[in-house]
Amino acid sequence: MASFLELSCDQGSSFSVNLDLTNDDGAAINVAGFTFTSSIRKSYYSANVTANLTVTIANSAAGNVALSMNAATTTNIAAGRYLYDVKMVRTDNTVSRVIEGIITVFPQITK
Repeated sequence: MASFLELSCDQGSSFSVNLDLTNDDGAAINVAGFTFTSSIRKSYYSANVTANLTVTIANSAAGNVALSMNAATTTNIAAGRYLYDVKMVRTDNTVSRVIEGIITVFPQITK
């Protein structure tokens, strides 16, 4: 089962957060050669993706990945609460959802 993590970002600002992926026993998952996808939707039933999060491997042996969006992307997201998840594809093509949660986008003042 995926870990649950609440995130927040400011509309119109760059967003980045580092995550350490671990097994159930707490050991780091070596993510060398793995690929990741992540998206944001308004609800579980939304047909359209609100935005995609870029997932970058920061330290493969330590299971450290970074989720990010640039300011242009966050500018185009209406303020509010959304759902997101991160899917991991192992080298044997096994797909796992590793993180899920709520991401709150706070409105910008200066435009």
